[in-house]
Amino acid sequence: MTDCIFCKIVEGKVPATKVYEDELTVAFRDASPASPIHILIVPRKHIATLNDVSNEDAILSHMGRVAKKIAQQMGVADSGYRFFINVNRGGGQVVFHLHAHLVSGHDLGSVFLKMAVFAAIMWRKLVNTFKRNKY
Repeated sequence: MTDCIFCKIVEGKVPATKVYEDELTVAFRDASPASPIHILIVPRKHIATLNDVSNEDAILSHMGRVAKKIAQQMGVADSGYRFFINVNRGGGQVVFHLHAHLVSGHDLGSVFLKMAVFAAIMWRKLVNTFKRNKY
């Protein structure tokens, strides 16, 4: 695929901060990271989406093993990380070359808890505002 940015990174035509390479995959830091650790794991072979992976292809299990290895190397295997694939535009896929995200560095449990507490406080304020204005 001549205009695929990930193919160009795999071929070395576009620079990227690579953290892992083997015969099947290349892993590199995301150019617009969502967390302190945000690695993209891509197959060397161009596959547009997860839907295009054949049933016989073992690339997904290989990508999972690569993610585990990178998480261990980066010291987040025990503390935790997320590993996910976005599929097609409706699923958040932006670059149409199969890729998995390995994301870590934020304590997401604490973040979600803080968001829930904030939402509850704001909800209470909103309810109280309507109660006061009703009478």
